[in-house]
Amino acid sequence: MSYMMISFILYLLLMLWIGWYGYKKTVNHADYALGGRALSPATAALSAGASDMSGWLMLGLPGSMYWMGLSAGWMAVGLMIGAYLNWLYLAPRLRTFTEVANNSITIPSFLENRFADRAKMLRMMSGVIIILFFTMYVSATMVAGGTVFTTILDVNYHTGLWIVAGVTIFYTFFGGFLAVSWTDVVQGAIMLLALVLVPIVLILNLNGPTETITAVQTLDPKLLDIWRGTSVVGVISLLAWGLGYFGQPHIIVRFMAMRTAKDAKPGRRIGMTWMIISMIGAMISGLLGHVYLSSRGISFDSKEEAERVFVLLGDILFHPLITGFIFCAIIAAVMSTISSQLLVTSSSLTEDLYKVLRQRTPSEKELVYIGRAAVVAVAVVALLFAWEQNKTILDLVGHAWAGFGAAFGPLMLLSLYWKRMTKWGALAGMVVGAVTVIAWVFAGLDKQLYEIVPGFIASSVAIYIVSLCTKKDETVTEGFHTFLRVFKEEK
Repeated sequence: MSYMMISFILYLLLMLWIGWYGYKKTVNHADYALGGRALSPATAALSAGASDMSGWLMLGLPGSMYWMGLSAGWMAVGLMIGAYLNWLYLAPRLRTFTEVANNSITIPSFLENRFADRAKMLRMMSGVIIILFFTMYVSATMVAGGTVFTTILDVNYHTGLWIVAGVTIFYTFFGGFLAVSWTDVVQGAIMLLALVLVPIVLILNLNGPTETITAVQTLDPKLLDIWRGTSVVGVISLLAWGLGYFGQPHIIVRFMAMRTAKDAKPGRRIGMTWMIISMIGAMISGLLGHVYLSSRGISFDSKEEAERVFVLLGDILFHPLITGFIFCAIIAAVMSTISSQLLVTSSSLTEDLYKVLRQRTPSEKELVYIGRAAVVAVAVVALLFAWEQNKTILDLVGHAWAGFGAAFGPLMLLSLYWKRMTKWGALAGMVVGAVTVIAWVFAGLDKQLYEIVPGFIASSVAIYIVSLCTKKDETVTEGFHTFLRVFKEEK
């Protein structure tokens, strides 16, 4: 336990130091919210990946592979395809258009400037949706953090929540976007190393690749059945997770923060390499972990318990100092996502609600203070939601992921590619997508088909029909042509 605590304390001190360093580099609100648009391709890619995966990569995915076998891999395939298309089609255009559109530093402000929405309806509505779904998302990620502390250190679940929330709030509060991005790079590297190390040691303990496959088949041949426990509709639901990428503010904000649109190409290569290796490592850990733990007489009785498989493997397979490192990797996955989500929510509260509702134009110093206060406020609310550990991590994250994907996915894509789109179409798509997801979940239909599918379709249809039925704004069309001209020049 002492060795594990040494690893963990060193990790926490590093995160706090990065937060302090980011604080020294933050001058104004634009720095705090978007890092001055100065991210390198590697930083943008690793930051996007680390903030994307969260505790799901280290807990939810291995747990699903343990419980279902290869059939749980359909989701990973969908996510990898979605992430690639997001980098390919959305990243470069969004980087250019957000700067052309009055140097927008948040998604809501981009929508307002893109559609010349003087009434600020788009900005306010999108800000409310971001706050709503991110509060749920942050609470889900905090559940992951509390679970890790309970499993490894035998610390009370609520104590674990306080530790995760406290450290993350500190470096996000002080360092802003730069600290969050830099900590993401470190956390992403730690996660990658752990997800490579555990599968390799598992295979060695199972006497090599050939013996490993034989052991899986001997334990349960259905673990290698990609159709186990699913159907065509089930596979569609799992693959549909990839649709969510186009609408995740905490991920696409990294595209906005890149130095130029040209950085999207090397960023895509780095990001996808990291993602593919990490996800394969998580899948192998869950699948082979089932075999290895069974040989030791250890099993899980529920999907929720199975989410602890990666944690338990680290505890059994390695020296406590290395176990501490793996523990840090799981905490890193949790903290990287919490910090990114807190910052986006804070930016939305500050830039898209406070700044709009303020009677006078606030100073840069005031905006930074408000942004930091918003970080604390959102974290406290999310902590309250996470206090009762009564749902699986995958379910909680799934609803928030679908909400963002349906509300913003079609909206972001069409706003970057379709010049005929109007502000009324944008507003309709956003509202219809969010409402469809919420209604689908409350009706219990998410058990048959993942809610992002009807939400994404309904949002797309609403944008198309309402845009064609409303008058186009020549100012908006001119702005779109200006963006295309600048984009072609940058390419």
